[in-house]
Amino acid sequence: MPEDKRVDPRTIRSKKMLKDAVFSLLADNVEISQLTVKRIASRAELNRATFYLHYEDINDLLRQLVHEIFDELSKKVEPLLQVKGSNEQQQLVIFLNYFYEYRKVLAVLVEHKGFANHLSSLLKNTIEKRRNARNISTAREVASVDIITASLLGIIMWWIKEGTEYSAEYIAGQITLVYKRRYI
Repeated sequence: MPEDKRVDPRTIRSKKMLKDAVFSLLADNVEISQLTVKRIASRAELNRATFYLHYEDINDLLRQLVHEIFDELSKKVEPLLQVKGSNEQQQLVIFLNYFYEYRKVLAVLVEHKGFANHLSSLLKNTIEKRRNARNISTAREVASVDIITASLLGIIMWWIKEGTEYSAEYIAGQITLVYKRRYI
């Protein structure tokens, strides 16, 4: 008899509540090092046993959160790889809106070298794939992929930390103006 792989809705709900509690705590400027199981469970209005039912420890929860963030970012970046797409700027807006929605969490997570490196790699791979699809030369007159990646990451991080009065549409427009189609 085949094993039933359905997930209990209570499991889904509890995990979401715990993850939302982490996001909420980080949005309140709680340092990652100050997160405790008790604090997370309390914010989620669940007990500690429920936390341990789903996660080994805080690092396990954070690891799963980071994987989910990058899975979602990968989905948002995929349309940007479709070079022949009719509305690139709108696709960039969708990508940027994800950053805006989770700006407080991402601003905290990007301070950790591993997260920042992974995010940088995601952007760099996207730029390289777009360049290859457009047959953009890597000659000296074309800006280095590393430089473009660092500047894009800098723009996004500045925006989610200090420039939140600007819309995703505005930032996408500025990125498009700066890089035109020559670089990415």
